[in-house]
Formats: sequence, C-alpha cells, structure tokens
Amino acid sequence: MEARYALPQFRIEPIDIDELDVRRRTDRTVGWVLLAATLVAAVPAIGIVGLLVVKGLPALSYEFLFTMPVNGMTAGGILPAIVGTVWLIGVSLAFGVPVGVLAGIYLSEYAGDSKLSRVIDLAIVNLAGVPSIVHALFGLGAFVLFMQLGTSILAAGLTLGVETLPVIITATKSALRSVPHAYRVACWNLGVSRWQTIRHVILPNAIPGILTGVILQVSRAAGETAPILFTGAAFYLPVLPETVQSQTMALSMHVYALVTQVPNVPDSMKYGTALVLVAVVVAFNSISIALRLYLRRNRKW
Repeated sequence: MEARYALPQFRIEPIDIDELDVRRRTDRTVGWVLLAATLVAAVPAIGIVGLLVVKGLPALSYEFLFTMPVNGMTAGGILPAIVGTVWLIGVSLAFGVPVGVLAGIYLSEYAGDSKLSRVIDLAIVNLAGVPSIVHALFGLGAFVLFMQLGTSILAAGLTLGVETLPVIITATKSALRSVPHAYRVACWNLGVSRWQTIRHVILPNAIPGILTGVILQVSRAAGETAPILFTGAAFYLPVLPETVQSQTMALSMHVYALVTQVPNVPDSMKYGTALVLVAVVVAFNSISIALRLYLRRNRKW
C-alpha cells in the first residue's frame, strides 16, 4: 500500500499596518525608557567623578603624593595612606582569592546538589548581606584578640578578605559552570582525573570570569572604612609601614578623618585625597581587566 503524507497548509495573513505602527512606537518607547534608566544610573557616577576631578585636581602635586602629612594632617602629603591602602588590598587579595577560588571549585565541581552545598550557598548569600561594621567586630574578635595579631595590616587585610569572600566564591562558581560540560566529559573519557581536568582545562577557561570577582573585591576592599577602623587603620601615623605587623594609614580612613575630624583642612586636600583613592582603585581594576581581556582572547571556546 502506497504511503501518503499530507503536506502542512500555510496561510499568509495580511499585515495590519496600524498594528505594525503600534509595535514600532512601543519599541521606540521601551528603548527611550531603558536609555533613561541607564542615564539615571550613570549620570550620578559621572557627576561624582567629575566633581572630584574639578575640585581635587588642583591639590595633586609631587609633594601631595610623595610626602608625609604635617601640621595635624592639615598640610603635607598622603604617602602613608597610599602605601597603606596598597598593603591592605594586597593582603586581602592574598587571602581572599585563593580561599574564594578553592571554595568555588568545591561547590561547583565536587559538592553537587546536596544538603551541605545548599547550606553553604545560603551561608554565602547571608555573609554577602552582613553590614561592614559587623565584619569589623568579627575581625576585632577573631584576628586582633583571639589570634593575637594586634591592630595591624595583617588583621585588617584578613578582615577585608573575609568580607569579600562571597563575591569571589560566587564569581568562581559562575565562571566554572559556564565552561561547557563537554570539556569535562571528553577528559573523563580519556581517563583524566577530575582534579587534572579542573586544573588544566576548566580553570584556565574560567579565569576571565573569576577575575570579575577579583575586580569587585579590589573596589570594595579599597573603599571600606569600618572593617579597618578597629583592626589596623591608624588615624594619624606619618610613617610608612614596614611589615604586615605594622599599623598604617589608609585612604578611605584618611578621607573620613579629613572631612569629619580635622578642622581647617583645605577643601582641595579633601577632594584630592578622594580622587587619589578612586585612582588607586581604577589602577588595580585596570590591571585585572587587561589580564582578563588577554585571557579571554586566548580562550579556546
């Protein structure tokens, strides 16, 4: 018996010109609304940076950047605060990045969908929402008193590292899970162990995404005041830190002190210090972004 197949019947509906015009107007309206929302988010940031540049740029000079503060911080430079901020960022990165990346690898590649992993994920989400002053009290109790590190760069940097762990862990998990699962299957079929697959295949391809979390960590660590207030930042210390056991000034703390605690400080000095803080953050972020772009261009997929 000869098989017969019925071909589908298609009917072309006439285009309603009025309805098409309505759709176009709706698309244009949505586009303008989205543009307005973008401007609402971008204009304040641009305005703040512009204000800092206009009012802070006249204060920038060799003396301001590379000398010690004098006369109770009403004159001189901010070199100890710049060096201290770099120290704090470096210590927080040295602690936060390895711990955060390893935790992200475990949650993404080993833990699976278990009760333990769900509890850990919930703890990470809650940790991300903890106010910075609570992190400061934790750092004071855990690092300064219990571990007897004293008020130092090490204690303050570890506190900042703990505060920024949720960002790095979340970014690591997302980056690892974005790598195609076929890469894992191919390696396992060749007899490669799970750790070898992660180390040589998955992790190199996930590094650009992980660096996104590192960039966010740098920005937050450089701008925090409360976590370092009780753990290692000094109000006025016109000397450069020598080791991680030393106390130090920091740009965020210095801005707060100039604005609220020190009288007769020129406005240009306040804005100049804030501008330098932004420049330090931009410098660290630029290095991370450049490395991320380089690695992304060399990614195999």
